[in-house]
Amino acid sequence: MNRIRRLVQTLFTIITNAYLLFPFGSAIYQGPLKSLCTPGLHCYSCPSAVLSCPVGAFQNMVASLRLSLQSGVFHFGSLVVGYLGIIGVISGRFPCGWLCPFGLIQDLLHKIPVLKLKLPSAFNYLRYVVLVLLVLLLPLFWLDDLGMGQPWFCKLLCPSGTLTGALPLLVIKPALWQNIGFFFWHKIFWLVIIIIGAMVISRFFCRLLCPLGAFYGLFNRVSFFCLQFDEEKCVHCLACERRCPTGCKPYKDANSAACINCLRCLEACRFGALAFQRRPVAAASLNDKVHS
Repeated sequence: MNRIRRLVQTLFTIITNAYLLFPFGSAIYQGPLKSLCTPGLHCYSCPSAVLSCPVGAFQNMVASLRLSLQSGVFHFGSLVVGYLGIIGVISGRFPCGWLCPFGLIQDLLHKIPVLKLKLPSAFNYLRYVVLVLLVLLLPLFWLDDLGMGQPWFCKLLCPSGTLTGALPLLVIKPALWQNIGFFFWHKIFWLVIIIIGAMVISRFFCRLLCPLGAFYGLFNRVSFFCLQFDEEKCVHCLACERRCPTGCKPYKDANSAACINCLRCLEACRFGALAFQRRPVAAASLNDKVHS
């Protein structure tokens, strides 16, 4: 299962980074596919990216919201919100475990043989602070002279933007070095922290700082496809907990918001106590439909 997941991660990363003409023409692909968002975290400004980042698109929508209201032309960005909502309703955090390019980078970093540490579960809530503060509140309320907000997550924190966007662009276009300033070095600092963190703690960024994972995690308990736990088959060997990259305990909470649906727990369970399948309809709901 894990080999299949790694293959899917790799293929999806290649497909979403299929623009190979950036050394010869425009440094950033700006064709029609850029109007679509990738399900995972991946920077719009990555030279090879053919899709946009959903977090960046959502921030731009929020940042222009008050200006559009003042001008009398209301733009809510229902396409972006609906796109993320549909993915969440169908599969919860499945894109985090299978489709996110930066998730793949973290998985590879964690393979480096260094000291490994466990992350206290209390830190899992920090990503919601990032979601609310950097993605929602600051773009909505911290406005420039024109009444526009800024994509503060992209400007202050996003490691994917720094690693796959800013750094490659500086290599391709050395003249850009004269434009770098505080925000670039601030993000370099956080990129180093996140890289070291990913080496030591499995899925460090996903668990602590990713706003996209925080959003998808809100749907884990209601998504159409989800993890199913069979108490009668479980022998409490804790193999599923040991294999989980985000520290989940499927035998206690099969659909925790921290679960990225990587399905490594299914591979670890030798007793068939776990399954990833369509969420069962409650018996009470079935009875109501029968009597109606």
